[in-house]
Amino acid sequence: MDGDSLAMIEGVLQVSEMQVRDIMIPRSQMDSLKIIKNDVIGILLAKDLLRYYAHESFELRDMLRPAVFIPESKRLNVLLKEFRSNRNHIAIVVDEYGGVAGMVTIEDVLEQIVGDIEDEYDDDEDESNIIQQEPGKYRVKALTEIPEFNEAIGTEFSDEEFSTVGGLVVNHFGHLPKRGEHIRIDNLSVTVVHADSRRVHVLLVEQLPEEVYPIESV
Repeated sequence: MDGDSLAMIEGVLQVSEMQVRDIMIPRSQMDSLKIIKNDVIGILLAKDLLRYYAHESFELRDMLRPAVFIPESKRLNVLLKEFRSNRNHIAIVVDEYGGVAGMVTIEDVLEQIVGDIEDEYDDDEDESNIIQQEPGKYRVKALTEIPEFNEAIGTEFSDEEFSTVGGLVVNHFGHLPKRGEHIRIDNLSVTVVHADSRRVHVLLVEQLPEEVYPIESV
């Protein structure tokens, strides 16, 4: 049995033990979804919006699909069966108080079985390792070499123990982080943007302002 087959079997066994809260996109990372008082009125898919692209005006609510709500505690194997039977590929995750905790898709579940699934929204292999999104904020591939990262960000991390940014970040976490997990390393705020059950793929790195320490009076 090759390594890929073994990894897939391990993934199948893993999803029966994992819960939605383990892989969901946290509410804090749902940048494109503005939630007011936990009131989610529906889901808008890009393909539905494209139908009205040439129209001068349209009613956004008419394009919304009913939102499916699931608890954080739902097991992934159960959710996958529901996704397949209902032909629904996205769900809103709610906490024990009924508030919106995050979002999960069928792709998130399948990635736990087969590993990273690339689509048209994933990073292209030829894309730069470090992309500046705005001043002081960078999208960084985890496989970026430490020297390249230091040169682009202006840091001075050693590459003696870890050769990549991903290795450095995982070491600071002390475990393999999931998407949405956040940590501060020196003056950097690091958030995991993309990860699967085996490794980290993409990070969001933000430079924090240097702390100003008060001058002690003599």
